[in-house]
Amino acid sequence: MTTANDHSPPIRRRGLLMGTGAVALAATATAGGIAAAQEEDTQSEAAPAVRLRWLGTNAWEFTTPYATVLIDPWVSRFPTGAYTPEGADPETRIEVYEDVIDEHLPKADTILVTHGHWDHIADVPYLASRTGATVLGTETHLNLLRAMDAPEAQFSQVLGGELYRFGEAADEGYTVEVFRSSHSASGEHKQIQFGGTRPGAVPKRPKQIKDLIEGGSLTYCLDFGGVSFFNAGSANFHEHEIAHLRPTAVFVQPGGKHMPDYVERLLAATGFPRYVIATHWDDFDKPLTEPAVPGGNPNNVEVLRERVAAASPDSEFLVIDHLESHDF
Repeated sequence: MTTANDHSPPIRRRGLLMGTGAVALAATATAGGIAAAQEEDTQSEAAPAVRLRWLGTNAWEFTTPYATVLIDPWVSRFPTGAYTPEGADPETRIEVYEDVIDEHLPKADTILVTHGHWDHIADVPYLASRTGATVLGTETHLNLLRAMDAPEAQFSQVLGGELYRFGEAADEGYTVEVFRSSHSASGEHKQIQFGGTRPGAVPKRPKQIKDLIEGGSLTYCLDFGGVSFFNAGSANFHEHEIAHLRPTAVFVQPGGKHMPDYVERLLAATGFPRYVIATHWDDFDKPLTEPAVPGGNPNNVEVLRERVAAASPDSEFLVIDHLESHDF
């Protein structure tokens, strides 16, 4: 967890093929002054590096030398018509492409679920079973996962307010702070697509995307020992819940037109973060192996960039393409 008095460290840029371990000395020390300078540089670089990779939609992979954390890891991307004029077909059958998951998500230690819609949760049961990862979600999210045969022993039911440390050694671990939130709404009556909850009894196995309901929304702050990230799975948040946060980077998505000043309020609430990362902006009916294509408004990223620049001119706006990485 970060506080209002924290000063996040600058981003550390590395080549996409460069390892995430401690950086080696540039040369063998031949003089005391040079050796001391090199040792100091090496120690400053030895802090855990975080490699961030985008897998489309709100699917993000955080990799350190010690662990892999996933948020909303959905890569099957079966077509639903989500960005057609008619919108997603609620009768679309849920599909899980295990070969695609195996290719793009080889490992996971922790999986964070923001809400229960298909484009956030449908691949989680298979992925959790294969990797043994801990899965955080609401009672509804976990009930949906139970209905899809996810391993119950790996579930961590949360509702907001939790702060957990993962990893045995202090210098190899990370914390996850959970916050209550809400999904973005649409239409005259401010309705949530496929809304509802499934508390108590486990429902029948979901077969169509309409069966994967929102089930309550969560936001998360991940802290890797000085580099921290705040992520919301939809274009909404609870302002009072996160007012103390000062993360290094905040993920922001286009949309939220029914939430007044969504972008501006989010950036203000998180202390005008050093980095703002565009998320959930692609047409997820399109292949993950091709460059991202905007969903909805073809200018959605540029509109978002302009809003961020106006609200928080000192923030750096990052757009990461499908399967590309950025190192912190």
